[in-house]
Amino acid sequence: QVQVVESGGGLVQAGGSLRLSCAASGSIISINAMGWYRQAPGRQRELVASITSGDSTNYADSVKGRFTISRDNAKNTAYLQMISLKPEDTATYYCNADVRMGTAVGVATFRYWGQGTQVTVSS
Repeated sequence: QVQVVESGGGLVQAGGSLRLSCAASGSIISINAMGWYRQAPGRQRELVASITSGDSTNYADSVKGRFTISRDNAKNTAYLQMISLKPEDTATYYCNADVRMGTAVGVATFRYWGQGTQVTVSS
């Protein structure tokens, strides 16, 4: 079994910064891509940023230049550094990890999600 746990959310004023962490643990051989998504009340979940095992990154246009995704493969952990936060960044932030693991029929890849961490930006 695999667990994905986010941390680092909180309440911050507009213009402030936060750093989110996403740690995966369990029966992991390796992790391919990891990603951060967010969902605000009444809105669909949207991709914020993603990073491959080779450190290629992708960002939503709304966060380019303000958010930076990174990862530590030795710790199976991804990070999201957020600066210049805006009230519209307020949402629950979710992390996912594409985990390679052994199964009864060989190695397979499964996507696991965390429970989310709340980020609230006050104006």
